[in-house]
Amino acid sequence: MNHMLSSILLVVVGLVVGFVVSYVINYFRKSLVSNKADNMINQAKKEIEKLKRDAAIEQKEEAHKIKMDLDKEIREKKDELKASENRLLQREASIDKRDEMLQKRDAALDEREDKLSEKQEEIQNEKSKVEEIRKEQLELLQKISGFSKDKARELVMSKVKEDMTKEISEYIREAENEAKLVADKKARELIVTSMQKYAADIASDQTVTVVDLPNDEMKGRIIGREGRNIRTIEAITGVDLIIDDTPEAVVLSSFDPLRREIARVTLESLIKDGRIHPTRIEELYDKTCKDMKQKIIEYGQDTVTGLGLAKFPAELIEIIGKLHFRTSYGQNALQHSKEVAELSGILAGEMGENVNLAKRAGLLHDIGKAIDHEVEGSHVDIGVDIAKKYHENDIVINAIASHHGDTQATSVISVIVAIADALSASRPGARNDSLENYIQRLSQLEEIGNQIKGVENTYAVQAGRELRVIVKPEEVDDLEAHRIAREVKEKIEANMKYPGTIKITVVRETRAVEEAK
Repeated sequence: MNHMLSSILLVVVGLVVGFVVSYVINYFRKSLVSNKADNMINQAKKEIEKLKRDAAIEQKEEAHKIKMDLDKEIREKKDELKASENRLLQREASIDKRDEMLQKRDAALDEREDKLSEKQEEIQNEKSKVEEIRKEQLELLQKISGFSKDKARELVMSKVKEDMTKEISEYIREAENEAKLVADKKARELIVTSMQKYAADIASDQTVTVVDLPNDEMKGRIIGREGRNIRTIEAITGVDLIIDDTPEAVVLSSFDPLRREIARVTLESLIKDGRIHPTRIEELYDKTCKDMKQKIIEYGQDTVTGLGLAKFPAELIEIIGKLHFRTSYGQNALQHSKEVAELSGILAGEMGENVNLAKRAGLLHDIGKAIDHEVEGSHVDIGVDIAKKYHENDIVINAIASHHGDTQATSVISVIVAIADALSASRPGARNDSLENYIQRLSQLEEIGNQIKGVENTYAVQAGRELRVIVKPEEVDDLEAHRIAREVKEKIEANMKYPGTIKITVVRETRAVEEAK
């Protein structure tokens, strides 16, 4: 029991001692913490005071710096304002000075205007006096001369008109002579150059074709029993067969070269085949027509390719090929068209125009002749219709329409084609003209000249290439002779169709004849 009490007591004492020790320890610990906190607070206060002092110093320095900058800026602004003020003062002074000058100028102008008004009034007065004097002198002059003002004016105007007419005629003659010299020289150069660059052989087509026979017995076979073979050939080909005494030869006659060529090939095929009767003749004729169509296309294609042209429709190429079997005054139409195309291209190149377009126009200028026996109308109108149908260039259409002068040429190429056409047609030997047409042309030329007033006689010479007009010297002076030459030229161009050119020479001759006895 005592032992238990001792143990309890010891526990109680230990608890008391432990509590006391813990209290003491906690007390000392709180004291240490309190002292440390005070030290930290004091240190923080010192730091805050130091920061306050530093911030105040920096704030003062910044304020001082801002103040200095403001002062500097204010000084600069003041300087600028002062400079602007000086400039304004100078400008104001200049404006005042200019205003003063303007006022002086206005005053001077007013003074001059007053003087001009006075001078104008004096001039008006003098003008009135001069007009009165002029009227008095005019009335006096009318009394002296016996002519009124209107009559005198009419007399003077008629005299001036007469003098001016002579002067104008003389001027026109001189200008024409000068222009002819230059134009003739240039034209000769162009034409000679073109003809040198292109020289084609002259070939004339005839209206008959001779077919050689192996022997004279073949003539009888061609004629056939009671002439049925020859009648069949002539009926289907449209060609006349002339069988005469010429040995081993038959003549085919037709103005259509295509028909004549088809008949020739058909007849030669019959001769080679040996079977000559109406049925065989028709079979070979049909075959020859098909072959000829292909040959026509080849002629057209070769022509287009040879000229270096492109973009032709197949139908137009066939029409071009048909020109090979057409003639004009004995001249092959396709050969003539190729020659005109070549000459047109060369002339266009010399003059700086479109060469290909000129060639195309030259090739198609007579395209209407290919089908003029199938369609009604002139070859010019037919050619224009063909060109429009195949959408040719407007220049090509105008060249076709104007190459005979029926329509006004609207481009240089149209004129070039007309010149090339005349060159090709007028070359010596290029065309054959019938005696009837030749005589008719000469008569028409002389008739045109004789219709002019003042003409005594007219003579066509040089195979119709020159017209000599003899005028009456007592009715026609030298200047009037030039006018007559131009009038004859214009009438010939308007009323006639002819190859090449025609020279008009007006002759005025005065002969004084006396007989001494």
